[in-house]
Amino acid sequence: MYSLLFPSSILMASFFPTPPLLKLYSSSNSTKLWGLRLFCTVGSGSRSRSRKKVCFQSNAVYTQGLSLSSPTSTGKLSQRRDKSESERDAISVLNERILRDHSKREATRPAMDSEEADKYMQLVKQQQQVGLQKLKGKRGGGDSDGGFNYKVDPYSLTSGDYVVHKKVGIGRFVGIKYDVSKNSSEPIEYVFIEYADGMAKLPVKQASRMLYRYSLPNETKKPRTLSKLSDTSAWERRKTKGKVAIQKMVVDLMELYLHRLKQRRPPYPKNPAVAEFTAEFPYEPTPDQKQAFIDVERDLTERETPMDRLICGDVGFGKTEVALRAIFSVVSAGKQAMVLAPTIVLAKQHFDVISERFSKYPDIMVGLLSRFQTKAEKEEYLDMIKNGHLNIIVGTHSLLGSRVVYNNLGLLVVDEEQRFGVKQKEKIASLKISVDVLTLSATPIPRTLYLALTGFRDASLISTPPPERVPIRTHLSAFGKEKVISAIKYELDRGGQVFYVLPRIKGLEEVMDFLEQAFPNVDIAIAHGQQYSKQLEETMEKFAQGVIKILICTNIVESGLDIQNANTIVVQDVQQFGLAQLYQLRGRVGRADKEAHAYLFYPDKSLLTDQALERLTALEECCELGQGFQLAERDMGIRGFGSIFGEQQTGDVGNIGIDLFFEMLFESLSKVEEHRVISVPYQSVQIDININPHLSSEYINYLENPMEIVNEAEKAAEKGTWSLMQFTENLRRQYGKEPFAMEILLKKLYVRRMAADLGITRIYASGKIVGMKTNMNKKVFQVMIDSMTSDIHRNSLVFEGDQIKAELLLELPKEQLLNWIFQCLAELHAALPALIKY
Repeated sequence: MYSLLFPSSILMASFFPTPPLLKLYSSSNSTKLWGLRLFCTVGSGSRSRSRKKVCFQSNAVYTQGLSLSSPTSTGKLSQRRDKSESERDAISVLNERILRDHSKREATRPAMDSEEADKYMQLVKQQQQVGLQKLKGKRGGGDSDGGFNYKVDPYSLTSGDYVVHKKVGIGRFVGIKYDVSKNSSEPIEYVFIEYADGMAKLPVKQASRMLYRYSLPNETKKPRTLSKLSDTSAWERRKTKGKVAIQKMVVDLMELYLHRLKQRRPPYPKNPAVAEFTAEFPYEPTPDQKQAFIDVERDLTERETPMDRLICGDVGFGKTEVALRAIFSVVSAGKQAMVLAPTIVLAKQHFDVISERFSKYPDIMVGLLSRFQTKAEKEEYLDMIKNGHLNIIVGTHSLLGSRVVYNNLGLLVVDEEQRFGVKQKEKIASLKISVDVLTLSATPIPRTLYLALTGFRDASLISTPPPERVPIRTHLSAFGKEKVISAIKYELDRGGQVFYVLPRIKGLEEVMDFLEQAFPNVDIAIAHGQQYSKQLEETMEKFAQGVIKILICTNIVESGLDIQNANTIVVQDVQQFGLAQLYQLRGRVGRADKEAHAYLFYPDKSLLTDQALERLTALEECCELGQGFQLAERDMGIRGFGSIFGEQQTGDVGNIGIDLFFEMLFESLSKVEEHRVISVPYQSVQIDININPHLSSEYINYLENPMEIVNEAEKAAEKGTWSLMQFTENLRRQYGKEPFAMEILLKKLYVRRMAADLGITRIYASGKIVGMKTNMNKKVFQVMIDSMTSDIHRNSLVFEGDQIKAELLLELPKEQLLNWIFQCLAELHAALPALIKY
C-alpha cells in the first residue's frame, strides 16, 4: 500500500476530528434521491471488520490513488481512479474553498428568517441616514444624494501627479492649458493627462467629475504601470476586482452589525443617583459633550441591544467624563465595568481619576490590574473580580486574558483602540456581542472611523474645545541643538515642564547626556516601557508632581497623560512616527490656559520619504483644536490601508487607488440591501438531468453500510454546504478517494445544495442550452459574474427574466454536462461572501 498525501487532505485532517462517519440511518428514499442502483450485497460482519482494519492502516487520511482492499481484488478500480485523478479533484478544490471562505462566517452568522432580516436591514439604513446627516459639512465633497465623493479638484494637481480616470484608468497629470475644440472657435481650459500609449485632454468641468488622485497604501505613490487609451479592458478588470473586494467587506460589516442587533439585554434602569453623580462634575459641559452624555444614556436605558458607541473627541475635550457617567450607570445596576488602556501609564492615570471621582461611594470598589503588582496581589485581584467584589477594573491588555474571569461584566470602555494588537482587537470584537462597549479616541483607527461614518457604528463627536483652551503652536524644522536648547529654556523660564520624545529606547541615554550638559541644575529623567515597574511608576509620579522638569521618553506617553504644567513637547526623528502618533504626542501639552508648543524635528529632508513629508505637512495644517476627526480621515489615505480592512484587500486598493476605492465603498454601503440572495429549501430544487451511474460491486462491498452512508450523505446535503463538505472529507478519510461513479453521485448532491443556496429552484438541459430558474435579481447575478475567475463560465452565462442560461458549443454527454454544471455553480457559489444571505 502507498499513500500520496493530497494538500487538502492534510488541511482537512488537521481541521476535523478523526471519528468514523456520523451515526448513520437507513431510508427507503435514499436510492431514489441519489439515482443509485446497488448490484451487490454487503459482506458479512467479519468481512466488514477486516475491511475496516485495512482502511485505518492508512492513518484514516484521504489519500490519492489508495488501493482499497488488496492489489489484486481492486486493481481495476485503482486504475480507473488514476485516470480521473491526473487532474486536480474538483470536489477537493470546492471543499478547500468552503473551508477557507465559510468556516468563520458560518460559525458567527446569526440565524434569522427573511422578515427578521428585513427589519434589521431597515434599522441599518436608518443608521446610515443619521450618520450622513451628522457628517454633512464635516467633510468636503458631499454629493446631492447625501453620499460622499473623493474626486479631485484639477486645479489642486501639480505636474507629475498620478490620477485615476474612472473610465480610462491611471495616468500622469501634465497640466491645464487653453485649447480650441473642434466644434468651437472659443478656447477653453483642458486637463492634459499622459497615458501609456499617448496623451489625452478633457475639459476641466468634465475632469472634475471623473478624476481622482491616485494614492497607494504604502510608501511609494508610483503605480506599477499607466493605463492604455487604446485598451480599457485591463482597467475594467482591475476596477471590477476592486468592486468585488469592496462588496465582500460591506457584507462582512453588515453581518456583524445584524448579529449585534439580534443580541438582547434588558435596558438599564434610570437611576436618580446618576443626577447626583453628574452634579459633581466641576466644569460646564460643552454642547458636544452634553449631546454625548444624552447619546450614551439613551443607549444604556432605552435600547435592548448592547451599546457599541465611538466617542471621538480631541485630547482634553472631555471624553473621560462621558465614560465615567456610563460606568456609574452600569455599576449602580449591579454590573462590573472594565476600563482598557493601551499602556500602564495611561491605565494608572485612569485608575487615579476614577478612584477620585468614585471616592464618595464606598460600596463601589475600583481596582488596577498591572505588571506593577506582585503575584500575590494579582491573585487576590483576580479572585475579587471573579467573585464580584471589584466593581470597576482598570488595566491593559492583560484584562482580556483567559485568567481574568468576570462575575457580571456589563460595560467595556476602550481607550485608544488603535494602539492594541490584532489579537486584542479580535477579543474586543467578540465582547461587543454580549456587553456594552464605549470606545474613546482622538484619532480612531480608520476602520472604526468609516464604520461610524456609514452608520454601522454609533458615534458621538466632541469637536468643541473647553472655553479656556488655547491652540497648540506647532514648529516643524530640521534638528539643531541650539533650537532644542532654546525651546526647553523658554519653557523652564516660565516655570513649566518638558516632554522630550524619541522613537526608540536606543537614543535616550545620548539625549540625557546632552541635556544634562545644557541644563546642569535641572532634574531630568528617562521613561520607557522596558524599565522595572516600580522605577517607571516612581518616575511618572515625580514628573506629575513637578519634581522632574524634563522627561526623556519613548511614545509610552503618547496616550492620555494629563500633566497641566507640561506645555512644551520636543519630538526628535519625527519621520519615524505615524500621523496619529504625532497628533497624540502633541496632545500631551496644552491642557492649561498657557500657550503650548510642539517642536517636531527631522534629521535631513533628503532622508524623508514623500509619505513622511505629507504626514508632517498635514499635522501643521491641522494645528487648530478639534481637528482630530478630520485628521484621521486624512491619515487613512497616508499611513497605510492594511490596518483598515486587513492586508488581503491591499492589492485590490493598489489597483485603483484609495480615493476611488473609498467612493466605491460608500456607494456599495448605500445599496447593500440590493445585493441579497434568498436561498430556497434543498428539497425544492429540481434537477432535470437523467444521470444514474452504477457503483461497482467492489466498492459496495468495501463500504461498511452503503445504504446508511447514502442516507447520511443526503442528510448532510440537506443541512448545508458545510455539513456536506464535512461528510465528504470524513468519507474520504475513512474509505479513501471514491471511484468515478461515486464522485458523480456526490457531485449531484453538491449541485443541488449549491443551487438551493443560490436561490435556484430548477436546473434543466435542452440540447446545447442549460437553464437555471432562480429568484435572484439582475444586480445579484452581476456581482456573481464579476466574482468569477473562469472566462469560460463568465462569457457563457446570461440573465433572462427569472432564468440563468448558457448556450454550450455542443451537446455534452450526461457526465460531462453534470461536471460543467458543477463547475459553473461552484463559481457562482464562490461569490456568496459578497452577498447578503438572509
